[in-house]
Amino acid sequence: MTSPPSPDPICVKVTDAARMIGVGRTKLYELIASGEIEVIKLGKSTRVTTSSLHELVRRQRVPK
Repeated sequence: MTSPPSPDPICVKVTDAARMIGVGRTKLYELIASGEIEVIKLGKSTRVTTSSLHELVRRQRVPK
């Protein structure tokens, strides 16, 4: 019997989020400070919502 596929994460660590969109941590923190990327706090940990990463990429697409 095979196990069901893992669900896609709804939030990720800052370093993982930066890698996902191809920027450095400093640039990601700039995007967070400007409100372009949504974060949540879990205790002392900061997590980036993957939906906000997808939305950022969608907004930045160049129309054809």
